Amino acid sequence: MHHPLTTTEEDAWAALLRAREGGPVPEGAMGSLFAPLFATPRADDGCIVIGRLAQTLDGRIACANGASQWIGGPGDILHTHRLRALCDVVMVGAGTVHHDDPRLTTREATGPNPVRVVLDPARRLAPTHRVFADGAAPTLLITATPGAATHGQAEVLRIGDGAIDLPALLRALAARGLRRIFVEGGGRTVSAFLAAGCLDRLHVTLAPVILGSGIPAFTLPEATHMDQGLRFRWAVHPIGDDLLLDIPLGRRRPGRCEGTA
Repeated sequence: MHHPLTTTEEDAWAALLRAREGGPVPEGAMGSLFAPLFATPRADDGCIVIGRLAQTLDGRIACANGASQWIGGPGDILHTHRLRALCDVVMVGAGTVHHDDPRLTTREATGPNPVRVVLDPARRLAPTHRVFADGAAPTLLITATPGAATHGQAEVLRIGDGAIDLPALLRALAARGLRRIFVEGGGRTVSAFLAAGCLDRLHVTLAPVILGSGIPAFTLPEATHMDQGLRFRWAVHPIGDDLLLDIPLGRRRPGRCEGTA
């Protein structure tokens, strides 16, 4: 899939790739959208963490059988690949790898491939998935289960016992110099980071699609009062036929998740 860029877009994107290496962040719409990735981290772990989901108008990220390709249009795919190129890490959960077998590379955007991180607490994924076998980029399998030190071509890190300790994971990544973290999906993984207070920012693509059934975008403990939710401001950016919602969270979590691990 090819996404032609105007000269202005090409210049802005080239400037953002230079910003990735320490250059100034360009002005303009594209620069303001991605500028938070280059802000000084406020959290003690030293990371900037951005989550991302693409959902239908009725809040579904996949059909009931897990099929999700593609909810967003070409603009959303390009935006996702740009986020990969600007971040040190692209992270997904085991469900995303199981259903989509993604490569997690920057095929649609000029720029480097990030380190690929897969969360698989029970270590159920086969080593034959492309992310573990294609050698396109360094890959880490994060688990909470004992086992071998490698998984296909991926290095294995055990962080947690039974469940992955997300704050400890961010500290471990920062210790490797990996500080811009893109949590690409799926919904349970992004929800886990939100519930743990580990997201600095959230990008949600709203596609002009109604499914009427399927997997919800967010899975969180049940709320019994409106004040247990999380209200925020957002900026809206059109990307093709979709809308991108840019949401600053600053590591806040929904009220019903306060005090949870």
